Amino acid sequence: MLPPIPTGWTKLLAHETRQPWYRELATFVDAERRNHDVLPAAEDTFLALELTPPNRARVLILGQDPYPTPGHAHGLAFSVPPGVRPPASLRNIFRELHDDLGVPTPETGCLVPWAEQGVLLLNAVLTVRAGRSNSHAGKGWERFTDAVIRALSAKDSKVVFVLWGAYARKKTALIDTTRHAIITAPHPSPLSANRGFFGSRPFSRINAELEADGQKPIDWSLRSLSASTRKSHGARRDFSTTEDTE
Repeated sequence: MLPPIPTGWTKLLAHETRQPWYRELATFVDAERRNHDVLPAAEDTFLALELTPPNRARVLILGQDPYPTPGHAHGLAFSVPPGVRPPASLRNIFRELHDDLGVPTPETGCLVPWAEQGVLLLNAVLTVRAGRSNSHAGKGWERFTDAVIRALSAKDSKVVFVLWGAYARKKTALIDTTRHAIITAPHPSPLSANRGFFGSRPFSRINAELEADGQKPIDWSLRSLSASTRKSHGARRDFSTTEDTE
């Protein structure tokens, strides 16, 4: 079975998780885990939802599916555990962060501090077979994460939706643009970053949207990564607070 839905999201997603397709998804993932190396670890499947409950979610950055390289995926889009060298897409994100806000290149690729400030780092597909990008696409995860996006869109307070690349931009139809902001750009992958991701200034734009709504801006520096989190590389208890396809 899939892990329990984190507290706060349970009621919002209950209609979907009671459907036959969700049971079929759970059966598929169980079979994959029995027969293959599946990423991230089972206990980290819903880490993004655990770290960023709906009442605290202020920004959504949407990825595609987890990193397929063993040791890289830990349940947060674009993030890697402490001690793992950031993959190319994340290095490009950090380059743009520096160019946008002057933030020094972080020493870690672990984005837990962003999640703890209300940045939901959500992949559209939450699991993957090691070494095979998109291997769990089309099995039901997209329906589940679409429900997450709709739940955020239903919030009264402004949420900033960050959609990088053509795949993510397809989710625009799920978002109430009369209440929320959408920031788009090409994907930070090396294949597309030079086509408009660099120079798109997403981080200052996100903070401007939040501040215009009376919300606190995000500290993008990753300086708040705790010592215990640095030592861990995936255990959810260390993150709790109350090649590239991402």
